[in-house]
Amino acid sequence: MIDPTAIVDPAAEVHAGARIGPYCIVGPGVIIGEDTELQHHVTVMGPTTIGRGNFFFAYTSIGQKTQDLKYAGEPTYLEIGDGNTFREFSTVNRGTLPGTKTIIGSGGNFLAYSHIAHDCIVGDHVVFSNNGTLAGHVTVGDHTIIGGLAAIHQFCRVGRYAIAGGCSKLVQDLPPFFIADGNPAEVRGINQVGLERAGFAPETIRALKEAYRILYRGKLNVKQAVETMRRELPGLSEVTEVCDFIESSERGIIR
Repeated sequence: MIDPTAIVDPAAEVHAGARIGPYCIVGPGVIIGEDTELQHHVTVMGPTTIGRGNFFFAYTSIGQKTQDLKYAGEPTYLEIGDGNTFREFSTVNRGTLPGTKTIIGSGGNFLAYSHIAHDCIVGDHVVFSNNGTLAGHVTVGDHTIIGGLAAIHQFCRVGRYAIAGGCSKLVQDLPPFFIADGNPAEVRGINQVGLERAGFAPETIRALKEAYRILYRGKLNVKQAVETMRRELPGLSEVTEVCDFIESSERGIIR
C-alpha cells in the first residue's frame, strides 16, 4: 500500500492498512494509523502521530517544524486524531518548546490552504474554510467553524459551536455559541442555525439569546454582565460555560 515512488523513512511506523501515494515523503518519528491515506505529494515529518481514517490531499505539509524563531531544534510533537480531512496545501506545524505538542482532534474538515501553527489545540468536528489560519498557541473548541481567510491571533481561544466569519480578524477570545465577523471582529449574535442543527433544545437557544443580549446589547461591563447572566439564567450548563469561558480569559473577549 506504499507507492514505489514514495520515500518512507525506515524509522517511520506505517500501519499495514494505510495508503501512501505517489511521491509522498514520510520522515522519521512519524506514526500513521490504519485506513489513513496520503493521496500524492504529501509531506509528513515527525515526531508526528496520526490516527486512523484520515485523508490528506495533494501537497499538504504536516508536522514540519514550528515557524517560531525561538525554536532551537528540540524534539516537539504533533498529534492528529481520527477521521480528519486535510485538503490541498493545508499545513500543520509541531510545537515550539521541548516536549510541547500541537494537537488536532477527530472528524475535522480542513479546506485548502488552511494553516494550524505551533502549539495549537483544535477540537473535534471543526471546519476550517479555505485559508482559515491559526497563529501559535490558539485553542479552538469542538464543532467550531473558521471562515475562509479568517485569521486568529496568538494565544486566542475560540469556544465550541462558535463561528469566525469569512475574512474576519480575531485578536481576542470568542466565547462559545457566538458568531464573530469583521476586521477587527465583533460579535454579531449566537450561532442559532448551528445550534438547531446540533439538536440544542429551544429553551437553551432562548437562554443563549438572552445571554447575548445581556453581554452585548446592554450597558454593563463584562464583569457585571457575567454576574447578571449567572443570576438571571441559573442552572443552564451552556450559560455557565459562557460565563466560565469569559472569566478564564486572559486576552479578554471580543466585544
